Order: sequence, then C-alpha cells, then structure tokens
Amino acid sequence: METMTYQEMQRMLMDELRLMHYPIAIKYFFDQSELDAFKAKAEYYLPAKALTFCQAELGARMEGLTVLMGREQLGCSNAKCVFGWKEIDAAEIKGHLKYVRDLEQAERFVRSKPRLSGELLAVAVSPLADAVFPPDVVHFYCDNMQAYHLVVDWMSARDIHPLRPNMTINSAACGGNVQCFNTGEANVFLACSGSYNAGKTERGEINVAIPGADIGKLAGRLAERKAATGGASLTRSGQPFPGADICKNCPLIVFKKGNAPADTEA
Repeated sequence: METMTYQEMQRMLMDELRLMHYPIAIKYFFDQSELDAFKAKAEYYLPAKALTFCQAELGARMEGLTVLMGREQLGCSNAKCVFGWKEIDAAEIKGHLKYVRDLEQAERFVRSKPRLSGELLAVAVSPLADAVFPPDVVHFYCDNMQAYHLVVDWMSARDIHPLRPNMTINSAACGGNVQCFNTGEANVFLACSGSYNAGKTERGEINVAIPGADIGKLAGRLAERKAATGGASLTRSGQPFPGADICKNCPLIVFKKGNAPADTEA
C-alpha cells in the first residue's frame, strides 16, 4: 500500500474521510539546488503581497495551487521567528502580552515555541497530489472525527502510543507543522487567533500534521482497514466514514433485511 502515488493517496483520503480541503504538502527548502530544481519542475505561484503562512496555505487547501513563499513574501513576525527568519526581540515578546500574565511569562512562552534550526531558504505548500518532491509534513484542516481517524491510523502505522500533541499560544499553522518536522511525529493542534482570522480556519476545524515520510503508511493503514472490513469507519466497523451516529447498545435503532432472496439450488 505504501507504493501509492501522492495522487492516489489524496484521492483515497478525500473520498474515504470526506475531507473538505486538500491535504497540504509542505516542503521546507534548506538547499539552493533543491529549491532551483523545484522552481524548474513545479508550476507554482508567489503571493502578490506579503502574507501569513496560514494565508499561503489557503491557496493550496482551497484553490489547489502550489504556492512558494520566501522570506520577502512572509508578512507574519510570529511565523518568521518559527522559521528562523527573525530573531526573538523585545517587540516580538511584547506582542504576546495579550495572551499571558506578564512580560516574563511572555518571553518564556515565545522562547519555548518550536523553531527550524537550519537556514531556511523558502517553503512551498501544495495539494498532496501535486507534490513534486516528497513533502516534509502533510497538514490537514479537518473536523474532530476526521482528525481522530488520521491520528489513530498514524499511531497504528508507526506503532506509537499515545500521541503527544504540541500546541502553543499562537503560531498554530506555522509552529504546529514545524513541531511535526522537528520531532518526526504527528501533531494535533487547535487554531490560534491568527490562523482563525487570517487563515480562515472554521470554528469546528482541527489541525493535524503528519510527517511526510509517514503519509504512505497512514494511507496504507486506511486502505487495509477498508479491505478488511468493507469501510473506512472506526466508529462503526465496516461502514463508510463517518459511520452511523447511533449509540452502540441502542435496542431501538436496528435494521433488518426485508427482501432476502430465496435459496436457490445450484
């Protein structure tokens, strides 16, 4: 199952989990030759004006575009710090006072965010199906039960339990995915104030970040379950996602076949 193409993975994930948005393939470029190869191979778009990282993701998850973002295209100081494009200075710390009790707590919280350690040149986001290089992270904007299925399949595929999410007071989309990249483990996190407003995250949506190296394993686990049970659902085994929303032991909501064919002799 791990030999599926990215196109096949995206099609299956969207069909079986009823995703509303394309899974976002995120690629961090630290090598100039790799970035040059991407520019030569991919059909990509640049933000016309400086955007936040979660705004750049809108192009990928809603419009199906491949968006390349360099330092000059990123207009978010939080994401710049997470990407290593800006030092943590007094202004950055002061900008977090609305979340915390005092300046000392603000500094501790800002400095505890995940950060990229290498010299980042650019970051690209695209629908998973359009990834021209293996993604570093695959980011899903999804609902509660979609997130549940994704992380349960990841835990099963990787034999890791329990999941240990990492969430910060802001920098959700930028920091949450960098955490996944840095650790090599899946992450589940809520929208921050910026990704809710600027990134247009719906109130019921949850972020799931899957290491790019694991997306084939996750897709394979989903395909295995469907082949074994007949459906993708974990809540109602054998049913299509999401499965009937019925209490497991309810004695009232039961269905019996009414037109069973008569036995016939061979």
